[in-house]
Amino acid sequence: MSTESIKLIANNKKAYHDFFIEEKFEAGISLYGTEIKSIRMGKCSIKESYVEINNGEAFIIGMNISPYEKGNIFNKDPLRVKKLLLHKQEILKLLGKTSEKGYTIMPLQVYLKNGKCKVEIGLAKGKKLYDKRESIAKKDQRRELEREFKVKNL
Repeated sequence: MSTESIKLIANNKKAYHDFFIEEKFEAGISLYGTEIKSIRMGKCSIKESYVEINNGEAFIIGMNISPYEKGNIFNKDPLRVKKLLLHKQEILKLLGKTSEKGYTIMPLQVYLKNGKCKVEIGLAKGKKLYDKRESIAKKDQRRELEREFKVKNL
């Protein structure tokens, strides 16, 4: 019986709007002490970030971790490139898929799982404009149905 405590730190809603997420992976992230303290305080953003694979290693680029207030000289650059901790076969699978046209790797959320910082990354394929319109229409339709259901049940 495992009791996992998960605390969501950052979410990338834009990734779900702009891309079709085909597959998800959980990756650890290599951080310094002041960075993890800042993340525990919830000061992290992954809005403009993406994942790149170089020399058989995965890196997250553009992830913003605000400097820790009490960190002074130990604080690192908020936008530094951070290494992701993945298994070799996962990296090879992602590398194979991203070599195809239209695929990219996007960070979807950052969370603390049993005290360790994890990043959920997704293999994403870009949406066309008509796909976005279609998903917005579906969302509006669902919201309208929920509103009607709520009115009927009052």
